[in-house]
Amino acid sequence: MAEEGVVTVYGSGAITDPAKTSFSIKAGMAQMLRGGAIFEVMNLDQAKIAEEAGACAVIVSESVSKGISRLIDPAVIKEIKRRVAIPVIARARVGHFVEAQILEAIGVDYIDESELSVADEDNFINKHNFRTPFVCGCRDLGEALRRVREGAVMIRIQGDLSGSGNVAETVRNVRKVMGDIRVLTNMDDDEVFAFSKKIGAAYDVVAQTKEMARLPVLHFAAGGIVTPADAALMMQLGCDGVLVGSKIFGSADPYKRVRAIVQAVRHYNDAQVLAESCSELDVAVADLRIVEE
Repeated sequence: MAEEGVVTVYGSGAITDPAKTSFSIKAGMAQMLRGGAIFEVMNLDQAKIAEEAGACAVIVSESVSKGISRLIDPAVIKEIKRRVAIPVIARARVGHFVEAQILEAIGVDYIDESELSVADEDNFINKHNFRTPFVCGCRDLGEALRRVREGAVMIRIQGDLSGSGNVAETVRNVRKVMGDIRVLTNMDDDEVFAFSKKIGAAYDVVAQTKEMARLPVLHFAAGGIVTPADAALMMQLGCDGVLVGSKIFGSADPYKRVRAIVQAVRHYNDAQVLAESCSELDVAVADLRIVEE
């Protein structure tokens, strides 16, 4: 049993104080997003559409065609927080703990330490220092478990970051993470030590992943998810939810499209529901079809 004032995080003690929230509490908060769809929004109107269509949360973003993606105007985030009832996520650059401090101060529900832009090339934010839960991206199991050790309570298994709508990279990374977990669950204890070293992750977090036969925290798929079928595919591959880019709001009927993806996530094993959702979007999806080169 852990001593008073100490919270056990995957086998190691982490000193807490009244200004912080324990990892277990933050992880429990994140569980409320399980089985949902998160939508990237750039303004209040898009956030309200997402809320009305059944999104479990929104992530506030801005349009950056080139250059560095910095902290979005806090006034925009606060306005969306005032006007929608679902959780609001905002981005901080990798390693930029001051941006994270600002986001926590204005009351965001989650902070996404986004690899879209990097402030510190060598260090990620120590997420145990914050009351606000963190979301982080990964492309493989080692990266996911390193972020969990740093305090992330939700992982984005990330695919294409360019916004092209190509889901193939996301599928590849999701399959890789899930495949490595299946391999891990069949290892004996001696092999787990060597595997931990190979992927560059702490042994205790790797051991817990083996015991649970899944990532120890929520994991959503992100990147290239455009259609209800894309969303259902990620759920059937074993994800806890999906994160959808803001281009979805450029469709002919964004509410119908967002609603269809929400329904696909909720009923991902029901082919009849999926067929109905996809068939309703013939006109709405025309401007988002991807032409492979």
